Amino acid sequence: QVQLVESGGGLVQAGGSLRLSCAASGSIFGINAMGWYRQAPGKQRELVATITRGGTTNYAVSQKGRFTISRDNAKNTVYLQMNSLKPEDTAVYYCAATVQVMGIIRDYWGQGTQVTVSS
Repeated sequence: QVQLVESGGGLVQAGGSLRLSCAASGSIFGINAMGWYRQAPGKQRELVATITRGGTTNYAVSQKGRFTISRDNAKNTVYLQMNSLKPEDTAVYYCAATVQVMGIIRDYWGQGTQVTVSS
């Protein structure tokens, strides 16, 4: 069993910053890619950023330059530093990870953390 637990969401004013964390735990042999996705009310879930085990990053165009994804492989943790937040960044942010457990590789998701940006 693998669990992803997010933290760090909350309410912030436009222009402010938040740092999200997501820690993976359980019977983990290895974690490949980790990432952040978000879903705003009435919209589909969308990519925010991903990072490989080696540190290669990928960002959605709208977040590039404002958000930074990083990870600590020793802690099985991924972070998302969000700066210059805008009201349109308001969403539930989900952590995802591709995890190898006993020879099986599959994707796992966290429960989500709410980020609200006020204007």
